[in-house]
Amino acid sequence: MKSYFIAYLFLIGSLYLSAQADRWQQRVAYRMDIDFDVTTHRFNGKQTLVYTNFSPDTLDRVFYHLYFNAFKPGSAMDVRSSTIDDPDPRVSNRISQLKPEETGYHTIHSLKQDGKDVVFEVAESILEVKLAKPLLPGKETLLEMTFTSQVPVQIRRSGRNNAEGIDYSMAQWYPKLCEYDEQGWHANPYIGREFYGVWGDFDVTIHIDSRYMVAASGYLQHPERIGKGYAPEPVVRKPGKLSWHFLAPNVHDFLWAADPDYRHTSLVRKDGIVMHFFYQENERTKENWVALPGIMDQAFDYIQKHFGSYSYKQYSFIQGGDGGMEYPMATLITGERNLGSLVGVAVHELMHSWYQMMLATNESLYAWMDEGFTSYASSRVMQYLIETGNLKPGRPAANVQAGNYAGYFNLARSGFEEPLSTHADHFQTNRAYGLAAYSKGAVFLAQLEYVLGKKAFDEALLRYFYTWRGKHPNVNDFIRIFEKVSGLELDWYKEYFYHTTHTIDYGIEKLDTASNGNLVFRLTRVGRMPMPVDVVVTRNDGTKLAYTIPLDLMRGNKGSDSPYSDWQTLADWQWTHPFYNLRIPLSAADVAKVEIDPSERLADIERGNNTWRRP
Repeated sequence: MKSYFIAYLFLIGSLYLSAQADRWQQRVAYRMDIDFDVTTHRFNGKQTLVYTNFSPDTLDRVFYHLYFNAFKPGSAMDVRSSTIDDPDPRVSNRISQLKPEETGYHTIHSLKQDGKDVVFEVAESILEVKLAKPLLPGKETLLEMTFTSQVPVQIRRSGRNNAEGIDYSMAQWYPKLCEYDEQGWHANPYIGREFYGVWGDFDVTIHIDSRYMVAASGYLQHPERIGKGYAPEPVVRKPGKLSWHFLAPNVHDFLWAADPDYRHTSLVRKDGIVMHFFYQENERTKENWVALPGIMDQAFDYIQKHFGSYSYKQYSFIQGGDGGMEYPMATLITGERNLGSLVGVAVHELMHSWYQMMLATNESLYAWMDEGFTSYASSRVMQYLIETGNLKPGRPAANVQAGNYAGYFNLARSGFEEPLSTHADHFQTNRAYGLAAYSKGAVFLAQLEYVLGKKAFDEALLRYFYTWRGKHPNVNDFIRIFEKVSGLELDWYKEYFYHTTHTIDYGIEKLDTASNGNLVFRLTRVGRMPMPVDVVVTRNDGTKLAYTIPLDLMRGNKGSDSPYSDWQTLADWQWTHPFYNLRIPLSAADVAKVEIDPSERLADIERGNNTWRRP
């Protein structure tokens, strides 16, 4: 019996997640039937949920997210949004002003475990459930729920009647089981920041007024029966309503949106992936949304080559929401933008499919491993689209990550920076959270390219994706992949840049002439964070000498690094030493300039002391 049980666990893990021996994954299977009333903005729901406990722990309780309950006056999200020093202008005090018919809510009518009623309590946006029977390791249980929900006026991400006139942006719309992992339950009240979900399969049927077109995360079943742009003849399943049935395999969330005026177009890529586009056609959208499919087709090619293959058969770009927000197999984006802005938000949200939808870190705890990595990759994709002429007008940037570095420098000099290790919900300001998650997170990656060299970095980035896809990786998982590929020790980098707010500042302090006639430059570490240092010497004739000074904590050095293919590796700079003597086999008359990090990938907050020029 024991051998059968072990084989069963191995088979399931291999089929679904190919999980490593030391990283189990919980599993869910949702079936939901939603009867939607567009006159009251309410829906009645039936949810059956098969929950499989692959953890080594016995569970006597479970938790659900009830996101709509945050959209009520006096909620944690309302108070947090109205009292923080720099409120999000999309939220601010708007929740406090909602009328009863404008609020959101989930009312749980019944909840059973394997046919038996369970005891539960609603704690605002979290449903706390005491199981009727403990769930043992390796076992599954059936949770059956009935509920009624009201869709709030669109304020943040989800809701009805957004600013561009989209009727329903249905994100975070259903009672969603919280994640349980090696750190325990993650039942965080919703205050409008990040998410974390359980891998599973979704079977969702939505009954809605027949005038509406529905776009969603999953694969539409029997589209020939729907019409509304999918096929010519609709079939009514309930009086005045159409039934939209979607299947979404191996995802950790499910999005849908609906509007009677959606225009639907699609593009089938050469690899068979179908891109869907849903938008309201008007003078502000018509030309740009027509141009978007071809551009995103080219972006998809670049992304899959450099960041890994896409796991699903389709992706949908859906007008809705309050800006741009990512979900499995789909995104909500506001659509009345110029073409550059529309492509920019579409690229960014699509890239989230790699760093959140397929890797799926705990985004609440490691927001920067999603937002930052997505920002880094999006910058590269946009540069590619500009360089290839797919996006016009545009001019390639000398440093493709310059915007991300500028954001980080702003944060580092601001006085309100908090470590990247801070939970997303607990940053003291929105500004500190945003710049840390997006800008510093992107710099975390871009600067690793500087440390490892581009070739090793690109190899490690792909290996990280393929090793940890579908497994909720954390910062240690990430850094170990880069260590294995490069052969370098990188724990010091993680400890400084992730756990602290120490900054980097290197300078050239003075020039001496050694007894043998060679030049000696004294380099100094001004900032608290030690780093390897690249130095480029420019002769009077314009030729260059390139040096790399490894940090002793690396226990090695990077290889060649574009654009300088021939680096000379010098002796290590010990992290305890604030000074380093750089000896150059040239006379003072031969040297025009000496520069620390001309590539500007070192996150040096004071570049004014990075260059020496011959007087």
